[in-house]
Amino acid sequence: MAVQSWLDILKLSKKTALIHDGKRKIHYLFTDGKEMAEEYDLKTDELIVRKWRLKSTLGAQGLWQVEIGEPSGPVTSSDTEVIKENCSNPMFMRKDTKASFQWRIRNLPYPKDVFIVSVEPSERCIIIRTSNKKYYKKFSIPDLDRSQLPLDSSALSFTHANNTLIVSYKKPKEILTLEQELLRELKKLKGTGEGDVDCKTQ
Repeated sequence: MAVQSWLDILKLSKKTALIHDGKRKIHYLFTDGKEMAEEYDLKTDELIVRKWRLKSTLGAQGLWQVEIGEPSGPVTSSDTEVIKENCSNPMFMRKDTKASFQWRIRNLPYPKDVFIVSVEPSERCIIIRTSNKKYYKKFSIPDLDRSQLPLDSSALSFTHANNTLIVSYKKPKEILTLEQELLRELKKLKGTGEGDVDCKTQ
């Protein structure tokens, strides 16, 4: 089963753990050279951040791509003029709960009945559109893709409050089982605390 193969890939990866700032930070290095970094809240065991880094075709380190959590903005110095995105543009981010995959799109001032949220099983994605044609977004659920699980429209729901559209997709039981098993594995890792990092000299 694909869920099991993804779990095996995670178990075979080289993992490093660090406990810092109330978070358990895990760095995965996969056999194909890909890297994944995750941060879990120590009290709730909730996944706060997941990001990926791939090597370029020439083998150089790529930039981190945020899958879950607040995307970090570009670092800018105050003395340079920079063209940046308007802060009133819609902001799309993923922030999961224990039971659901969840996406938040901020700065959408339209009433709830304007939004149409649907699952496209053939394209393996969720589509958000508005009847006033002011917003359109198409996105996949990488967790379901990695585990090769089908999309189910009955698992999808959405709500709108404070200019924010919140789209939820109920996690299938296979994903919940995988997450529990992975968390058990991660808790076995000996995490170094801040300042305890073992630096090797050359």
